[in-house]
Amino acid sequence: MKIAIVGAGRIGSTFAFQLARAGHEVTVVARGARLAQLRRDEAIVTAAGERAAVGVSAALDEAAAWDLVLVTVLAHQVDEVLPALSASAARTVMFMFNTFEPLGRLRDAVGAARCAFGFPAILAALDDGKLTSTIVTRGMVTPVTHAAWAKVFTDAGIPAVVEPDMESWLRTHAALVAPVMVAVVTAHARKAGVSWAEATDVARALEEGLRVVRELGNTLTPAPIAALSRLPTPAAAALVWTLSRVEAIRKTGATGPAEPRALIDAIAAAAPGRTPALLAIRP
Repeated sequence: MKIAIVGAGRIGSTFAFQLARAGHEVTVVARGARLAQLRRDEAIVTAAGERAAVGVSAALDEAAAWDLVLVTVLAHQVDEVLPALSASAARTVMFMFNTFEPLGRLRDAVGAARCAFGFPAILAALDDGKLTSTIVTRGMVTPVTHAAWAKVFTDAGIPAVVEPDMESWLRTHAALVAPVMVAVVTAHARKAGVSWAEATDVARALEEGLRVVRELGNTLTPAPIAALSRLPTPAAAALVWTLSRVEAIRKTGATGPAEPRALIDAIAAAAPGRTPALLAIRP
């Protein structure tokens, strides 16, 4: 297949590497230092020295009949690329990132007939342009809205399943990860885990966010996160405290506070006056 990936960060690079290695023709759309690096390497390069050749571009070729344009920018960056996605001749445009906003706006921008959604069950990092990835291969694997793309990703080494209610899935996940990301960003900057008091504040924010998801009429999904919402605050705090001390997780905090800040703002905007705990930890 002919696939374009808009966003060459750790997630986009992981998809590019796996899909290119599976034999697909992959072009990565990047900018800044990452664009220069990819142009020099003409490949996604891993920390282990593996290479997967990819095409590289500073902008999406709107005239190209892409089988898939996979959008892996952050949610607050998507407006910059929506005009190009809307004008693109791509057969499918899949949005693959954390978001709490209703999905109708993105669906309308590219057309319902060719719009798809997903979320990457991947832990990854880019150090000096070298990719390190851990792909979840069992349990809560990558969810997508279409069975055909679940098979393409699975065949490329990124196990995926079909999720029919992607808006509920994404809102549940955003409410979970936004507070946890605050703790992880703090731990990364500090090079040490968060304190018990900080973990407790994060746990309360997590509980509040999941409550907002239910109040907005969405279903807490998948089941493990729904179960997490029933944990007592001390148990949730213990989980946050522990995660902030796991090196692979703490490393993801290198991306900084922009994403958790944007997610918290989106949750607060959807539920005015009902998110004091989330706003209290907003970075």
